[in-house]
Amino acid sequence: MSESVTRLSPRQRMINLMYIVLTAMLALNVSSDVLDGFVQVEDGLARTNVNVIERNDALYSRLERIAADNPEKGSRWLDKASDVRRRAGELYRHVDTLKLAIIREADGEDGSPDDIRHRDDLDAASVVMLGAGVSRGQKLRASIDTYRDYVTSLVTDSLKRAFIDESLSTRPFRRQGIAADQKWEESKFENQPVVAAVTLLTKLQNDICYAEGEALAGLLAAVDAGDVRVNELNAFVVPQSRMVMRGGRYSAAIVLAAVDTTARPDIFIGGDKLSGGKGTYEFTASNVGTFDYSGYIEVGHGDGSVSRHPFSSSYTVMEPTATVSATMMNVLYAGINNPVSISVPGVPTKDVSAVMTNGTLSRQGNGWVARPDKVGVDATVTVSAEIDGVRQNVASSTFRVRRLPDPAAYITLTAPDGTGNRYRGGKPISKSALASAPGIGAAIDDDMLDIDFRVLGFETVFFDQMGNAIPEVSQGADFSPRQRDRLKRLSRGKRFYISRIRAKGPDGIERVLSPMEIIVN
Repeated sequence: MSESVTRLSPRQRMINLMYIVLTAMLALNVSSDVLDGFVQVEDGLARTNVNVIERNDALYSRLERIAADNPEKGSRWLDKASDVRRRAGELYRHVDTLKLAIIREADGEDGSPDDIRHRDDLDAASVVMLGAGVSRGQKLRASIDTYRDYVTSLVTDSLKRAFIDESLSTRPFRRQGIAADQKWEESKFENQPVVAAVTLLTKLQNDICYAEGEALAGLLAAVDAGDVRVNELNAFVVPQSRMVMRGGRYSAAIVLAAVDTTARPDIFIGGDKLSGGKGTYEFTASNVGTFDYSGYIEVGHGDGSVSRHPFSSSYTVMEPTATVSATMMNVLYAGINNPVSISVPGVPTKDVSAVMTNGTLSRQGNGWVARPDKVGVDATVTVSAEIDGVRQNVASSTFRVRRLPDPAAYITLTAPDGTGNRYRGGKPISKSALASAPGIGAAIDDDMLDIDFRVLGFETVFFDQMGNAIPEVSQGADFSPRQRDRLKRLSRGKRFYISRIRAKGPDGIERVLSPMEIIVN
């Protein structure tokens, strides 16, 4: 036999040694005592086969229990184990039929493996196993090759895989003194006594059962090979939001998290690996709005594989806000669009709505516009929001409605750089700048309001050398030709007045404004 570099188990070394000794004694054509020795080896191998089969049954039963308790985890490994058992059983039974055929070839149709009468028959094994055409031995060799290749593909341990490959080897064999190699079946069964051939086949059954057991053990180990080992269990409360409004629903997932503090998983967000190794995602929020993010966790397993687990979430960033209001200044102006800011912390803008009495309230971009109708009648703004699928009122505010204050009249002066300045009188102005102005305007342009009014008309009052007042009427908001003619005659240091200024604002109310004193520089 070819020499193997595989380290054999003590059991296999004992079997091989007994086989070699008995084969050598047979070659010396020793007495029937040698044949009795083969019978003893056959009995020993048969008992060993029973023990190996019981071990294999126990392994298969464990896989059945795992699959019954956890089908998702164990079913696929049980299916492979069932296939191994089926193949091993078919080959084992096939060998049994060959043993019986050899015995009956020697002892007749009533031959029995329990009582072999012609143990020294040298022809029976050759007739059965090496017949003309495609012999049974050749078919057995092909079956062993198929079984061996399948079983070794399921065994991950390289040493065990090499041992199975060696014990089920069907390579050609060269006998001492013979120049050519013999086929496996010829080296095993040509000119072999019946008892020796039966013993060889029993040993083959032993190797079949051993290979089956190693495959089943490997499949059993593979059941938990991909599991993540943990050494610490922690309870966590994961709320949907830490901010809950009155009337809203608080929802939180309470989970048991298992971690391995010695082997932290790798976490990737947006393609970048999270540093720190503790699974904490922290950053400074710089922009306002709702943002989504996603990533995955890579977890290493005991069998060397890595699994990827995706996740996604979102967060909302709000401006730091505080509401400070003076009761006496809670005012809306009638007849105009009043900008109003309405927000509900923790609720998206699209889920917030509002209505107003004594006027209309409409959304404009991210803000709102209130337009009261009647002066002196309060306007109440009621805000509602959709929280957890239920719309509810969250706040209301009452505003006093007042008429717009009177605007201030002005003359638009054009600076050398093309910008316009509003001159409101009371200080000297150059005659040339005054002459280039088309007329006067009116507006409320303080720090709170910026509202333009339409000037309907005005009067200018000039004084002659005798001190007599000379009034002149405008053409709407523009200076009339007579007024311009009077402006041209003014000398330095003179002054005149603009009075009876009539203006109408966006609220539709006409009003008379305070007069202006113009001093010519």
